[in-house]
Amino acid sequence: MAMCRALQVARSGFYQWLHKPLSDRAIDNQRLLTQILASYQGSSGVYGAPRVFLDLREASETCGKNRVARLMKEHKIKALRAYKAPRVIAGRPSILNPNKLQREFTVGRPDKAWATNITYIRTWQVWLYLAVVVDLFSRRVMGWSMKSTLHRSLVVGALLMAVWRRRPNEKVLIRSDQCTQYGSDDWYRFCRAHNLDPSMSRRGNCWDNAVAKSFFSSLKKERIRQRIYKPRHLAKADVFDYIEVFYNRARRHTHLGGVSPEAFEMASV
Repeated sequence: MAMCRALQVARSGFYQWLHKPLSDRAIDNQRLLTQILASYQGSSGVYGAPRVFLDLREASETCGKNRVARLMKEHKIKALRAYKAPRVIAGRPSILNPNKLQREFTVGRPDKAWATNITYIRTWQVWLYLAVVVDLFSRRVMGWSMKSTLHRSLVVGALLMAVWRRRPNEKVLIRSDQCTQYGSDDWYRFCRAHNLDPSMSRRGNCWDNAVAKSFFSSLKKERIRQRIYKPRHLAKADVFDYIEVFYNRARRHTHLGGVSPEAFEMASV
């Protein structure tokens, strides 16, 4: 053929391309991209290449991490993220409870130390406030509570769920901020009655309670800031789905070696 001679291309190669325009590598990339999209969409768009790679490896896929990252970059598949980390502000220690935990966020067994905190969620009706209790061993959210006010029952309700679920046999260190809810008489009565030992972070220092705040950061970046909640009950349902269905059971956690809190606890039994 004149064109093959002009371009110095073998006729056999041209006819092979004519019947099979995509290479074996390109075909395999298309197959792999389908699995990448399934993992990405299954995480509601919050997984980047490292966590997608772990999903594929768990599914017996033999591709490399760099290949996954390259395909995601080529097809503009990126994890949904927002906002920079807050700057460190050193504050005064609590006069009610000493900082017993310090920053020892890695513990060797379940129910040795918990972290608790409060955040807010914007809805079209009213503010919705969320309190959680996180086990520092597995980063699992054992207790949570949502209310339209910052009444002290918000934090007690989250702690009640954690105690009811875990029923710890030994004293548990419970880390909190210096909010008024955590300094209330109801809080201290509940802690004494259930063998919980309060520990407060320094005022205004977010890193002293970094685990609970890290969970809130993930919740907001991966779920809340992608949505506009009109009625309050939709926000409650979405937060429930994130905590109980996605975060505790499925979301891969970097601190846990790329497995979910539930899988980490099951592996440690």
